[in-house]
Amino acid sequence: MTLIIIALNVLVFLYEVTRTPVGREVLIVHYGMIADRVHWETLVTSMFLHSGWWHLIGNMWFLWVYGRNIEDLFGSVKFLFFYLACGIVAGLIQMAADPHSVIPTIGASGAIAGIMGAYLSKLPQSRIVTIIFLFIFFTTLELPAYFPLIYWFVIQFFNGIGSLDSRQMSGQIAWFAHIGGFVGGWLMARLIKNRTRYLWRPQMN
Repeated sequence: MTLIIIALNVLVFLYEVTRTPVGREVLIVHYGMIADRVHWETLVTSMFLHSGWWHLIGNMWFLWVYGRNIEDLFGSVKFLFFYLACGIVAGLIQMAADPHSVIPTIGASGAIAGIMGAYLSKLPQSRIVTIIFLFIFFTTLELPAYFPLIYWFVIQFFNGIGSLDSRQMSGQIAWFAHIGGFVGGWLMARLIKNRTRYLWRPQMN
């Protein structure tokens, strides 16, 4: 299911880039989530749109790193509904934080943040091989999963709180979608029974 979700995101993005600039803008306005004039189906459709290649690649990389083991724990069907639920929760929190925004919110980040929250809930001690940049060199470091996950969440949280001080909160990053997805995923994961016992395997982040 993780691979299917990734494939769907890639296919939708390839469709996006085949359209003219105006056609793509119309697509994003129609299927993206706009808090000021909500069409509820866009809470789902907006998850499969991305603004550019790096937006897509970054999201799919995080989904691949964290999604596989959560799918192993939940089972494919339950994982799919969990993923969609996290994305919907993320969208609702973003709407509540910036209800008058007329800028379309797009991307799988909120749903993937929910998967990351589930990972923190279910597998906090599993080891993740993390790429570290030191000056002009790259190296890897194996860390317990809770460390990069909590670090990531703290960054999202403080950026989100900082954005509340600006007169124009709407910007390039939907911080509260990340926050809402992560917390929602963490809470929902605690209510879901593991399908199988987790088999340890290191992940690359």
